[in-house]
Amino acid sequence: MQLTVRDAARLLGVSEQVLERWVRRGELPAQLVDDRYRFNRIELLEWAAQRKMQVSSEILEEPGLAQRASKPLVEAVRAGGIHRGLPGGGKETLLRAMVERIPAPPGFDREFLYQMVLAREHLGSSSLGNGIAIPHPREPIVLRVDQPAVAIFFPDAPVDFGDGVPVHTICLLVSPSTRAHLHALASLATALRDPDVAAKLAARAPDAEILGAIEKVGA
Repeated sequence: MQLTVRDAARLLGVSEQVLERWVRRGELPAQLVDDRYRFNRIELLEWAAQRKMQVSSEILEEPGLAQRASKPLVEAVRAGGIHRGLPGGGKETLLRAMVERIPAPPGFDREFLYQMVLAREHLGSSSLGNGIAIPHPREPIVLRVDQPAVAIFFPDAPVDFGDGVPVHTICLLVSPSTRAHLHALASLATALRDPDVAAKLAARAPDAEILGAIEKVGA
């Protein structure tokens, strides 16, 4: 279900006039349906995360999806792992290496995941502008995994993700459903705004310290 202008404005905590002005300027992604703007829930959350904006928790309430308790972000990071020593190179080479390393069940189609992540990057950089990027498939519901996984990668050298700010930390997000994706993305955005988490990532602290900082945030 796509969001209306009224829905999107309420979730972002702004007026409809401000929201439409962002769309007209090309700052906020939207689709024109029957001469009315419509918004994708995931794209809206991504856009807000990149700008460090707070959004209403209602954005996580995807209609028609089963309501289930979401696991803490730290569990998703433990599932995905913290990976070091990733060889440098261009963004596509790096994304390929990340997809090869992320833990996955037998029979998982890594090539498909790579193509989905690459397609998402072609829509616009997933860099948050602070040295951290969060590449992830735009359509998570087709990925057959048991639980959300957030894999943290530290490349040997910073990588250009297309926004002029070298990226030193990449968080690859994989989810089994749209609802899980929304919760994991929102939790990740909250954690990355925390100064202690950001500092631990920038310093490439030991795994236990990074996990401890994320757990403290309680996202």
